[in-house]
Amino acid sequence: MTLQNRVDPFGEIHASPSRGLFTGNRGGCFHREDQTLRPTRWSSRQWIICLLEFKGRRRKLMQPGLYTELFFMDEATALAAGHRPCFECRKGDALAFRGALMSRKVFDDTPSVGELDSLIAGEMQARIRQKLPLMRGPAHALPDGAMFAHAGRAWLKWQDKALAWSFNSYEAATDLPSAPVGYLTPSATLEALRGGYLPTLHPSFNQLAA
Repeated sequence: MTLQNRVDPFGEIHASPSRGLFTGNRGGCFHREDQTLRPTRWSSRQWIICLLEFKGRRRKLMQPGLYTELFFMDEATALAAGHRPCFECRKGDALAFRGALMSRKVFDDTPSVGELDSLIAGEMQARIRQKLPLMRGPAHALPDGAMFAHAGRAWLKWQDKALAWSFNSYEAATDLPSAPVGYLTPSATLEALRGGYLPTLHPSFNQLAA
């Protein structure tokens, strides 16, 4: 059975056999013993992006009462979905992400992990609950590495190009749309990207963005 554990840039979780470049979780267990998901698709606001391998650890997926493991095509996807780098397995990236946020004056002092999660995952949870509308604006105003919604699908913004997202790769590159688009990447994460944080992108990006 293909598990429902693959996250798209809208923050929704799907069944897909391909794992992608990163794993992560949403702060605990939100699956049943039969490995199906409960209606609420998170356990807390601790939404993290982790390495697929770390210190030789091995996990059987979706064990009863343990973390609900999730997978992302690449880091830009995970960031758009409301996750942030893990401070254990990706400490260097987590510190760089936090530093980029601070360079943009999002916080007056060094934020705690809880403050990061409240701001980023909190926005996504409100959006998924349909209590917060998707912010809209021109695609060219987004920082590189951000994702947006247009014409019914998700796109990566990179310089003057829009790269069409899929579960397995970026599939096409086109000019940025002239009409307003929906900003998928959370507001604080956009500031981290503007502050210089560079997400790890799927190898298909290199072929399309050249």
